[in-house]
Amino acid sequence: MMQLYKKREFGTFISDSFNFFKLYGKNYFKSYMLINGLLLILMVVVVLFGYSELLSQIFGSNMDGNSSYLENYFSDNAGLLIVVGLITFLLFMSLAIVSYLYPVFYLKRIANGAQNIKTDEILRDFKMNAGKIAKLCIGLIFIVTPLALFVIIFSYILIFVIIGLFLIFLIYPTLYNVVTFLMYDYFNSDRKFFESLSYSIRSQFSYPNGREKSPYWKYWGGSIIMITIISIVSSIFTYVPLLFFYGSILTSSPNGQFEQNPFTGTLGIIFFVFYGISMLLSFFLSNLMYVNAGLMYYDSRTDLHQKVELAEIDTIGINE
Repeated sequence: MMQLYKKREFGTFISDSFNFFKLYGKNYFKSYMLINGLLLILMVVVVLFGYSELLSQIFGSNMDGNSSYLENYFSDNAGLLIVVGLITFLLFMSLAIVSYLYPVFYLKRIANGAQNIKTDEILRDFKMNAGKIAKLCIGLIFIVTPLALFVIIFSYILIFVIIGLFLIFLIYPTLYNVVTFLMYDYFNSDRKFFESLSYSIRSQFSYPNGREKSPYWKYWGGSIIMITIISIVSSIFTYVPLLFFYGSILTSSPNGQFEQNPFTGTLGIIFFVFYGISMLLSFFLSNLMYVNAGLMYYDSRTDLHQKVELAEIDTIGINE
């Protein structure tokens, strides 16, 4: 059994994230697929259908030499595009909520001593916290997102004075940590939304006791390493077939005009199959980031470290 409430160093976040899946991976992903599987499949199908249709129209306009072809397509299919866009948005929101909160509820049960967690228990957590989930979504959409966009846009503006590049490199992992800490704290404490938001920001820069050095760099480093690992692995299934795809297009269309739509043949099918695999892989690998962020959150809760250690000592005494 893995102890979650304890102090960890930078390297330990990475190793313990992988160790977590060695211990709980089979049980974790079994429930993950039962809860999230249908949403994942629907999301991939809808996105790939829309993506393939859009690219087919773009290349169709290229073959016909009609500059208004794509514009006419959008105007003639406005209703369908709005419906598909709405379905995609709802699927994405549902998938995002379940994907982000699943590890929150799972790790919470592990922290409370559970070992073999059942799917029904996680579903019960979602149902029991439906009200808090709704409040969290509203807060993220109308409060956190506008603030995050303001910070990101301001950083991009500063690119013109060089320092913006450095700030963007710092801000993205930090914003990710703040959002994930917010979700973990909101469902692991009695704090309200704004109190958890305040804690998630403060905890990036200092521990609650204020006597230890800032954990900022180890939190930032842990996230940037995980983001890099996931990006590299996922890109293999996207960029490699993409290179072959565009290579074949360039060799078969020397004049910039396509003899046939490349997205309707065998090559197009292979491309979208690999793209679908890349999407699914990204969703699965993102659990590494969520668990890694959870370990950081439990590291930040130094107010509970000693209580957990004392409880474990008492348990050892009872067992003996």
